Order: sequence, then structure tokens, then C-alpha cells
Amino acid sequence: MLSTFITIWLLHMAALLTPGANVLLVSHLAASGHRRSASYAALGVTVGAAIWSSAAVLGVSALFAAFPAARLILQVLGALYLLYVAVRLWRSQASPAGSGELAIGRAFRAGLLTNLSNPKSALFFGSVFSAALPEHPSATVLVAAVALVVSNALCWHLLLAFLFSSKAVQAGYARQRGVFARLAGTVVGALGLSLLFATLREGGHRGLKASQFPSESL
Repeated sequence: MLSTFITIWLLHMAALLTPGANVLLVSHLAASGHRRSASYAALGVTVGAAIWSSAAVLGVSALFAAFPAARLILQVLGALYLLYVAVRLWRSQASPAGSGELAIGRAFRAGLLTNLSNPKSALFFGSVFSAALPEHPSATVLVAAVALVVSNALCWHLLLAFLFSSKAVQAGYARQRGVFARLAGTVVGALGLSLLFATLREGGHRGLKASQFPSESL
């Protein structure tokens, strides 16, 4: 059973180490001098990971497979939210570093919504659990797998909040604040557009397949 949890840990850590919207949000807040906001954003990201991993355990990936339109709608909403975050990041370059720290609730909500913006996370966790867990895992094993994912997410994003809020990083960020804000905004915007286009393309393919097999009138 130890090998099962090691496999889950390695696969999840590989995903966490890939820069994405969650990493950019937490690191941007921390480097801007908002360690407290970054920490609460990290907590929000972690709750999002708990929701998606629990959803995978409960079979939401199977539900998405049965009702693909529901996932497509959620992905469009998630893409639009990422584009909103991208605009906010671009506009943040006009504010002096260290100013306008997010309130606890707003920082937590930003982290949560950023993580929940991609329903494919449920499919990712479903794939990881399917590959690593035994054929008929007990409830204890499933809870432990979710707990491992949650602890991974919490430790990683809190570490980012700590590292990027160091004086050296903040000083360098302050000198190139506009460049970093535009870069972060561009990356998050690209993620949002990629998700949106992929969703629209998938929806178009499904519509095309449906039109090729019209239902007969009774």
C-alpha cells in the first residue's frame, strides 16, 4: 500500500511543479509584498484541490463522461474566470508594490476559484487514482489518498508564498513589477484562451457527430 501512496504523491507533485494559474496567483501576491494574502490564496487553492480530488473519488469523472455538456459549460465559465484574472494581473502593474493587499476573504476566494476554474482537474485526479489505487479500495484508503493530495497542495503553495515573499525576491520584483505583471497576465490569459478554444472545439466536434446521426421522428 505504501507504493500506492508514493505513486499518487509523485504524480501529483509532477503536476504541482508545472507552472499554472495557481502558482502564478500565489507567487504574484507574495512577491508583491502580500504574504498574508498569498497564504490565504494558497489555502483557497488547497480547498479547491480537496474538492476536485473528492469529486474524483465520488465518480464525478464518470458523471462528466455521461453528461459532457455539464463539463463543457463549467470549462467555459472557468476559462472566462481565468481571463478575468489575467486582466486584473495586467492592471496590477499600475499599483505600487506592497499596496492594496487583498482581504483574507478575497484572497481565499481568488485561490479557490482559480483552482476550480478547470473541471479537468477532476479528470486528472480520476486518472491518478485509477492508475495508483487497488481495484477495490477501502474507504480508509480513499480518504487517505485525498488527504495526501490536500497536504501536497497546502505545503507546496504555502512554500511558494514563503519563498516569493522574501526580501530579495520582493526587491527584484519591485524593480521589474510591470514586466512580471504583464508576463503573469499573459500566461494566465493564454491558459484561459487555451481552455476556452479547446472547449469550443470539443463542443463543435460533439455537435458535428450528433448532426451526422439525426434522430428519427416517431
